[in-house]
Amino acid sequence: MEQAEVEAQTGEIIQSYSDLAVHAEVGTIIQHHSENKKDIRRVVRDAIPWDNGIRDILDLGCGYGWFEEAVPAGLDTIGGIDCLEENKRPFLEAARPKAREVFFFRMTLPGATGLSTARFDLIVSLYSLYFFPGFLPEIARLLRPGGLFLCLTHSASMLEEGQHYFDFRNLRKVIERFSAENGTTILRPFFTDVRHIDYPNSLVFHRGDEASLARYIDFKREFIEKDVDPRIVREKMLSELRRKGELKFNKNDRIFLARA
Repeated sequence: MEQAEVEAQTGEIIQSYSDLAVHAEVGTIIQHHSENKKDIRRVVRDAIPWDNGIRDILDLGCGYGWFEEAVPAGLDTIGGIDCLEENKRPFLEAARPKAREVFFFRMTLPGATGLSTARFDLIVSLYSLYFFPGFLPEIARLLRPGGLFLCLTHSASMLEEGQHYFDFRNLRKVIERFSAENGTTILRPFFTDVRHIDYPNSLVFHRGDEASLARYIDFKREFIEKDVDPRIVREKMLSELRRKGELKFNKNDRIFLARA
């Protein structure tokens, strides 16, 4: 897949994430069916050395403020960049109680932000960098010396169960632009120190969970439909759940911590 095709595809995928009510519903499904019961937001938050002078943060692909709901209060600046205008109001509402200054830019990354060099102590990209890995030089520019870039991403094996039944080659190309497996190699040219924290997890559905599984697959439809009709995927997975009594899906994630 050529770069232009990947960017067009990811733009369509992102558009499917504009419904906040659906996000909340699917978030509850993920939490309920996860084997790992640690809240991933808390794991991310606790990995950040807040007492090391972190005052100004930037959230890339910020969405509706999912991360900001978990950060401590008393910060100087929280900024968010996202391509969906629908996320502006909820992001600012989540960020305002936590910082003196908040802002939201609606833009599609990668692109020139117009923000000053060495502006932020912390930049985060949570489940989003595979959409814009070409933004890494700008991330390095925006971080202060010694600043931290934190990125949360999926394993490239997140599709392995579905691969038994369907060929998700186009979706894999999106995820593999920045995954748990290749993240360190991609980050090292831009940062002096790269570490990671693994978050092992699986989503487990049992017979009787058909409605939740169908909702989860529907939420991923924009990812899926570039390879297979999502309705076919949904019906096949529901059939397998009824036949086997249990389905387990890889949900392993990795948190990268990179120093400027």
